[in-house]
Amino acid sequence: MSTDKNQNPEQIARDKIDTMLREAGWLVQSKNEVDLGASRGVAVREYQAASGFADYVLFVNRKPVGIIEAKKEDEGHKLTAAEDQAVEYANAKLKYLNNDPLPFVFESTGIVTRFRDLRDPKPRGRNIFWFYKPETLAEWLQKDKSLRARLLSIPSLNEAELRPAQIKAIKNLEVSFKKNRPKALIQMATGAGKTFTAATFVYRLLEHAKANRILFLVDTKNLGEQAEQEFMAFQPNESNRKFTELYNVQRLTSSYIASDSQVCISTIQRMYAILKGEELDEHAEDNNPNESTWMEQQRGKRQALPVEYNPKVPIEQFDFIVIDECHRSIYNLWKQVLDYFDAFLIGLTATPDKRTFGFFEENVVSEYTYEESVVDGVNVPYDVYTIETEISQKGSTIQAGWFVDRRDKLTRKTRWQQEDEDTDYTRNDLDKKVVNPSQIRTIIRAFKRALQTEIFPNRKDENGEYEVPKTLVFAKTDSHADDIIKIIREEFDERDDFCKKLTYKIQEDPKSVLNRFRNSYYPRIAVTVDMIATGTDVKPLEVLLFMRDVKSNNYFEQMKGRGTRTINHDSLQMVSRTARAKTHFIIVDAVGVTKSKKTDSRPLERKPTVALKDLLGAITMGVAEEDLFLSLANRLIRLEKEITEKEKEKLLEYSKGKSLKQISKELLSAFDKDEIEIKALSIMEATPVHDRTPLLIEQAHQEAQQQLIETAASTFNGKLNDYIEKVRQEHDQIIDSHNIDTVTKSEWDTTSVDKARVLVQGFGEYLEANKDEIQALSIFYKQPYNRRNVTFKMIKEVFDKLKLDKPTLAPHYLWEAYSQLEEVKSKQPIDELTALISLIRRACGIDNELRAFDKTIEDNFNKWIFKQHTGNHNRFSPEQMDWLRELKNHVVNSYHIEIDDLDYTPFDEKGGRGKMYQLFGAEMIQIIEELNEVLAA
Repeated sequence: MSTDKNQNPEQIARDKIDTMLREAGWLVQSKNEVDLGASRGVAVREYQAASGFADYVLFVNRKPVGIIEAKKEDEGHKLTAAEDQAVEYANAKLKYLNNDPLPFVFESTGIVTRFRDLRDPKPRGRNIFWFYKPETLAEWLQKDKSLRARLLSIPSLNEAELRPAQIKAIKNLEVSFKKNRPKALIQMATGAGKTFTAATFVYRLLEHAKANRILFLVDTKNLGEQAEQEFMAFQPNESNRKFTELYNVQRLTSSYIASDSQVCISTIQRMYAILKGEELDEHAEDNNPNESTWMEQQRGKRQALPVEYNPKVPIEQFDFIVIDECHRSIYNLWKQVLDYFDAFLIGLTATPDKRTFGFFEENVVSEYTYEESVVDGVNVPYDVYTIETEISQKGSTIQAGWFVDRRDKLTRKTRWQQEDEDTDYTRNDLDKKVVNPSQIRTIIRAFKRALQTEIFPNRKDENGEYEVPKTLVFAKTDSHADDIIKIIREEFDERDDFCKKLTYKIQEDPKSVLNRFRNSYYPRIAVTVDMIATGTDVKPLEVLLFMRDVKSNNYFEQMKGRGTRTINHDSLQMVSRTARAKTHFIIVDAVGVTKSKKTDSRPLERKPTVALKDLLGAITMGVAEEDLFLSLANRLIRLEKEITEKEKEKLLEYSKGKSLKQISKELLSAFDKDEIEIKALSIMEATPVHDRTPLLIEQAHQEAQQQLIETAASTFNGKLNDYIEKVRQEHDQIIDSHNIDTVTKSEWDTTSVDKARVLVQGFGEYLEANKDEIQALSIFYKQPYNRRNVTFKMIKEVFDKLKLDKPTLAPHYLWEAYSQLEEVKSKQPIDELTALISLIRRACGIDNELRAFDKTIEDNFNKWIFKQHTGNHNRFSPEQMDWLRELKNHVVNSYHIEIDDLDYTPFDEKGGRGKMYQLFGAEMIQIIEELNEVLAA
């Protein structure tokens, strides 16, 4: 908008305010030209009130509803001082009108605008990006109370089916709303049900506070799809209908926002594009934008990604914005998307950093850490198993004269070549400059051996075949993932669907592969680069194999979070038939990721070299910076000289037929003054020279540059960007097949051994502390001679109390802990109660080593039979022996037998107590008592 240089600052501010009002749908009139019927919303300048002239009075449907107090731009810091004056006008009688006090009060400089609704319980001014539309104010007035007043009447929470941490988060959040805090942060451990918590409070805001529309904001397409699924499955505990039967949920896949959608799910990238009035390339939503080095370098630049008012998406479009994984993509440039909307902001994250706390004004309404979630049994703990190899740690040397394969990164075509000189490579060069198949194979072999002998040794099926637990492997690149997959299939001697790649770039539908990995038997192992590194649930996962390092602590915590999810026994057995229960998961560290130095986030002062993929991503997102266009043009000019003719031809398929030279020229032209001048002259061609005013010339130059920018930027898309990124990489990788790797370490990490020791100690302390309260423990500790009287019911009582009090002391997890501390010869019992008795006997000293109780019973039975037959050959007949074995089997399953048990299965089918008396006569009772004592010994 141009302004007359002779205008005073007050008039300049009013011109800007006029423009803002018009764009929001208001008709601006002077006090001498009032026509309230000319538009639904009319803003009258300098309207006389009892206390003086109000700068603007807002009329909706011919009735006054609000006041605007205008101040010049350099008095933005005085806007709060203008509040009293604005409220005075709002409460005053307007000339010709016997009006009630006006509810809507604004103060504005045209640059900074503040608003308060005097109907609020405690009216408090807040900054807003623009003015509201007249229709919005009309809609607000039709409701009895303002939104903030309605928040005060939200009823008490129905706590059914909610975990304590979810209850706390929702209650405290609603208190925050009632206090009119504009931002709130919920810190909740991965796997603790953040989205379910969000769905619950979103329902309550729609149902009880009558919120108009809520935005659920994510930063990747994958997270958006997952959130959509959760809302579709969600049924509020206050209703017998599903959420989607009550309210419309729309995941945005274009710029269209349905007028009847109450919940919109969108990536922050798409919402930015919508505000800019642009369509978004779908690939721009694959990765979270916080990882872009271009975005980092723009930190602090005043208008790097300017967001402008879009009347199709007014600032009041959403009452609340829920930001999932809010620690990642809400700062710097993307923060403008959140600043645009006049909405309460609710952040959800498991891993906040200092910036997160600062953004949400330190209003942390709930903290629930991973450690707390493990103690509560909401998540499972983890142990670390370390694999180190010689080459993984030190690299190696390819010697001059060796014949090696060199592999093209793009086509993966190999050629045989003799090396002219020595090539040293370090651990950081692996899988980039050099691929050593032996290094990958050595890790996979060590992993396979550790799985079967140390990590999950008891996973053989009825045919004696080892069942690999569901495993996720983190690879460095797509090419690295391909190498890993090939070797895993070979080393495990399995078919293709045993191990699959899971990235956005696979030819199969990645969602289909993910669903199979999550819900089907195959694949057993998935290899990913970043698609499911964060925010994706795969509950049956029991092993994470890291073959890439991670420098961000937040990212590492998110990756670990893939393994923390709990899953019930039946669901786990549907995909892993030999798994008994998911009591923990294992991190197999093959790159030192658990020990490498990490940072909370990228330092503010850092100026990293901008990656080409980030330049491409920024221009695809609509960034129109001169630095960006020139940097990218220079990179593409260099690339054009490096790639082959065949690669240039292939590029034309993705670039709308444009060569790299043409693309570079268009990028440079967008900020070339001569090119802009030529384009501007073309635009003004139909206008006579004498009519070309300075304003018209300036507008033509602006239009010309915008057209050049759009022409240059329109070439870029996800497929072209991906091709450019791949083709520009170093073409060849050396395949080092000469240097054979060896394992230098394959063992439980010392921290895992320490954790196992603490766990075993904690179990002993728990038993000791409860031995007076729990009958079975009292017998084991105080009356060991009476353990023949321990029944199934007693052991079940111990199990239930243990599960409630100390979920981390799950029997199967305890068994694994003992296995790390001592040699355990017995196979772990399938039944958890049998495992528990075994553990109790070990903890209280009855057994000197951990032995499966069913094996103990079997051994004791055989000893007893041998003793009975000593000196009294064949004391028991074959029929009696069959009966005794049935008694023994009953004790294996129920830990005790009583005379009444003979009236039930399986004994009743064989004649019950009558048959036993017929076989054993008067010795019947004695044998039962003796077996109870001997078998439990």
